[in-house]
Amino acid sequence: MFHTICYLKQGNPRQQQAYKAIKQLNMMQDLIDYTPILCGTIPIGIDVKDSDLDIILEVNDFSDFKTRIIRLYGEHEGFTIKQIRIRDTPVIKTNFHYGGFEFELFGQSKAVYEQYAYLHMIVEHHLLKEVSKLREKVIHLKQQGIKTEPAFCEVLGIKGDPYERLIEMGREKGII
Repeated sequence: MFHTICYLKQGNPRQQQAYKAIKQLNMMQDLIDYTPILCGTIPIGIDVKDSDLDIILEVNDFSDFKTRIIRLYGEHEGFTIKQIRIRDTPVIKTNFHYGGFEFELFGQSKAVYEQYAYLHMIVEHHLLKEVSKLREKVIHLKQQGIKTEPAFCEVLGIKGDPYERLIEMGREKGII
């Protein structure tokens, strides 16, 4: 379902707005070499007012990627690009504003379907369908400033590192 953004066209108003902004930028086509996937809260309908559009990418050459990203999006409001390490993995991250959204492009040299953002979204999507009232409780916590994965774990009573525990639970349940 999440391999393209077509599902957003039939979604809630915010999802439809996201679809329009991504299409206007021609982002999925311009970044096709990096297998772009929209992840996060907007695809699964648990976004709050300031939720951003997270696009994950498989990037093996940060220098070429940086050149392309600056050419495509460097003129947009709030544009930043930086290289960091997350869990001992080099990452390139770009942020900018367009169409009423903050975009975050997140690239690492790992297949998108193996990246935490994608795996978390798949597990969370499954849990939202499985657990009654989970959506409302998670959104309530997010409105209080709690990040998505910690909110899920708090509601579900899961202890430990929420980012690792959601992955472990997804594997244990055969979701991922």
